[in-house]
Amino acid sequence: MTDYKKNLMGLNSGEVKKLQEKYGKNELVQQKNESFIRKVFHIICEPMFLLLIVAAVIYFLLGEPRDGAIMLIFVIGIISIDVIQEWKTDKTLNALKDLSAPHVTVIRDGKEIIIASVDIVPGDLMMIYEGVKIPADGVILRCNDLCVDESSLTGEAEGVWKVATDDLQPSNDYWRRDYCYAGTLVTQGIATVLVETIGILTEYGKIGVNVASAPEEETLLQKQTGSLVKVCAGIAAVLFAFVGVVTYFNIPDHSFGERIIESILAGITLAMAMIPEEFPVVLTVFLSMGAWRLAKKQSLVRKLPSVETLGAVSVLCVDKTGTITMNQMSVQETWALHGDTHTLIETMGLGCETDAYDPMEKAMLSYCNDHGITKENLFQGKLITEYAFTNELKMMGHVWLRNNEIVIAAKGSPERILTICNLDDKAREHAEKKITEMSGEGLRVIAVATMKLHSEEEIPKEITDCSLTLLGLIGLADPPRDSVKKDIAICNRAGIRVVMITGDNGITAASIAKKIGMPNSDHIITGDMLNTMSDEELREKVKDVSIFSRVIPEHKMRIVKAFKENGEIVAMTGYGVNDAPALKYADL
Repeated sequence: MTDYKKNLMGLNSGEVKKLQEKYGKNELVQQKNESFIRKVFHIICEPMFLLLIVAAVIYFLLGEPRDGAIMLIFVIGIISIDVIQEWKTDKTLNALKDLSAPHVTVIRDGKEIIIASVDIVPGDLMMIYEGVKIPADGVILRCNDLCVDESSLTGEAEGVWKVATDDLQPSNDYWRRDYCYAGTLVTQGIATVLVETIGILTEYGKIGVNVASAPEEETLLQKQTGSLVKVCAGIAAVLFAFVGVVTYFNIPDHSFGERIIESILAGITLAMAMIPEEFPVVLTVFLSMGAWRLAKKQSLVRKLPSVETLGAVSVLCVDKTGTITMNQMSVQETWALHGDTHTLIETMGLGCETDAYDPMEKAMLSYCNDHGITKENLFQGKLITEYAFTNELKMMGHVWLRNNEIVIAAKGSPERILTICNLDDKAREHAEKKITEMSGEGLRVIAVATMKLHSEEEIPKEITDCSLTLLGLIGLADPPRDSVKKDIAICNRAGIRVVMITGDNGITAASIAKKIGMPNSDHIITGDMLNTMSDEELREKVKDVSIFSRVIPEHKMRIVKAFKENGEIVAMTGYGVNDAPALKYADL
């Protein structure tokens, strides 16, 4: 890495060719679609379908071709229902895939060029900026106000402010602030990133490997029907032998050959009575009806037996971001120091970019609009200058000429805004108490302040030179979905335990849990605690813990496996890539 930091000319054509030969393309190995013949074969191999086929063969052997033909028609019909159901679901899922081939800017031979992201190699110098979806993992060599949305990977809705690797303070956090990860989105700033890993070696790729390595397990219904078939087959075999022997000794007047044939036919007839050949027909029809009803409610069923598994779920594991919450920041609370809420909201809007990209600024402008302050009204004045946001300052400001007066609208971290505000001790104590209160509710707190000037000559060069008047505080959060509280209550009444597994911090998770009525919302296990736990300890802990915070994808997978090992039927819901391994291991 040091060589590249000294020489930012990037790779040359020869080096790129060698690295491409060594590491291949920057892409995940696509899972091959199962052929039609293999789908049919797997369905036929299920015990209940084998039972139908065996029954049909026996009917033919007994000289009952009509009954055998009817049974085979049932087999073909049921297989068709299964195959059509899977084909329709696969078709819909494939339509949801992102088929675009994004490009990325890299430095090669000392020049910035645009290449397909699949052609990037370790050692490339990658240029990223606002709106770019990062295609590979790499260390940040230099950056300017870089903020990245890593919610799809970590589950945290709040953007992460990045720093250059030389400026990073030592930390034990799994997700590094001097590192960029494939699949995440740049929401602000620019950076030069040295690519270290591509394809399946990225954090994104590792998740794919965990998903691919998850074993294909039978559903609860498949296990139960398999056991039923074995029991029926065993009883049928015993009856066949018993009736065959009894029949043989009951017809001594027949020839030996006739006694053998009659004995076998008598045994087969009674054994056939024990085989519930109609059962798979009825079962498949009813499961198909269930899948059809679910489809009308916008739910896709990929495997028919999962319809029955849905009714047996005992634990529902849910991700917070995008599942319980909207994955969209919004203003939840406002507090005006002197009661002038309108001025607070208006100044908050003036402190935002006119073409906002940051999720929090979008939420603020939306809140302004909801309160009758449109963007046209906000930005009808002249923007004289601005104080840009930096991660070091943690605040920003815009200087506007509005209604023949110059107004500075500033917002940012309360701790930093308060340092440049004129406040007496009582007002400062009141503000700090409110900051603590709002933070304890899991809100992201932003302070808003203003300053009025008489002329442009009075405008301070730096925001830190301003003497502001604190207007109040804004509390933002990723709110719960409207229906979640009702859904949690329904699960509780149905005896289904709901467990939250999130990459976000415990305070935010607990606050959301209380709002939606989750039981045991005060019991929390963090990712660091999970790292020190054995699988046996985890199996004990999951019996009464409802919130797991600051977890990574591997942790989610361990938690789901622990529940299953305790005999629970586990359903998992998720929104981001970070949920994929746990989703794969869950029963549903």
